[in-house]
Amino acid sequence: MPTLESLLEELLLARGPGGQEDEVRDICQRELRELCDEVSVDRAGNVRGVIRAAGNAAPEAAVRVMAHLDEIAMIVRKINPDGTLEVVALGGAEPICFGVCPVEIMGDAGCLPGVLSYGSMHNSGCTPSGRDVLAGNVQWQDVHVVTRCSPDELKAQGVRPGTRVVLARHWRQPYALQDCVAAHFLDDRAPMVAVLLAARQVGQRRAELVQDVWFVFTTLEEESNAGAMYAASRVPGDTTLAVEVGPVLEEYGTRLSAEPIINVGDQKGYYTRAVVDALSAASRRAGYEPQIALLVDFASDASAVLSQGTVARAGCLAIPTENTHGFEVVLYEGITACAATLTEFLLQPPE
Repeated sequence: MPTLESLLEELLLARGPGGQEDEVRDICQRELRELCDEVSVDRAGNVRGVIRAAGNAAPEAAVRVMAHLDEIAMIVRKINPDGTLEVVALGGAEPICFGVCPVEIMGDAGCLPGVLSYGSMHNSGCTPSGRDVLAGNVQWQDVHVVTRCSPDELKAQGVRPGTRVVLARHWRQPYALQDCVAAHFLDDRAPMVAVLLAARQVGQRRAELVQDVWFVFTTLEEESNAGAMYAASRVPGDTTLAVEVGPVLEEYGTRLSAEPIINVGDQKGYYTRAVVDALSAASRRAGYEPQIALLVDFASDASAVLSQGTVARAGCLAIPTENTHGFEVVLYEGITACAATLTEFLLQPPE
């Protein structure tokens, strides 16, 4: 397995807008093949790998661990006569998440360069979009992508409504910040690395495993949790655990540290008390005091499947993260602490 830093950078540079996560999916498959007994991709695009317990564990006792493949991005709504693109959010993004920046337009024939633009700051406020820009209240209707291509040229490249637009690759580079790493799309690349580290650790301690563990890297989490709900209806197990980034905010009492966040509930429901308690105990066995938080303005694959009644028990383990859905910051140790906590949980799940 690559080093934590090199794997994280590879995942950050991989493009993964919802419904088109192929580059990220390929990396996950490669890594899981080294760690799991079986690896597959289902018809929804989820990557699934299983480590089986040494004994004959009951299928319903399995634990499903979910981290998502997709990132917040944009999608083309309209191509204008001058070749600029009107775009809207793909996932929980606002224009402030990206700023004016270089982007890549994922046409059928390959990626085209573009620049996300709000228009000039040197305006008098005569138009609604100009007033929004001057007020710092930019909405998606104020945004366009400059392509310097004609509509016919864009059509020839397979650019149309529905084409995904992502941040350009050089804008995705991780930035070292003392004991932290900062980057766009640590949600959900940092949790993915933590899950892969835990899979390696569980494999090394397989003799202690009392139930099968399914590692599911899901599609379309940012838009609808559709991948998780599809997987939950087909992958064995009564317990689903989402591994996520957790917002660092005074209102939640969370801080930027290595100590994992144990989420007790969010906008889609409250997590199972037995799972919350088992996660807290696992964190302490791993040497970390958990941050217990009710993340009101939040959701995860686990709360989505719990709210749909497709799982009996659910929980959410999160890496403390500054600037969620922006230029995010996590401690490197936050990733390893999450992995260690997850490993301890999987080896001693709730009864």
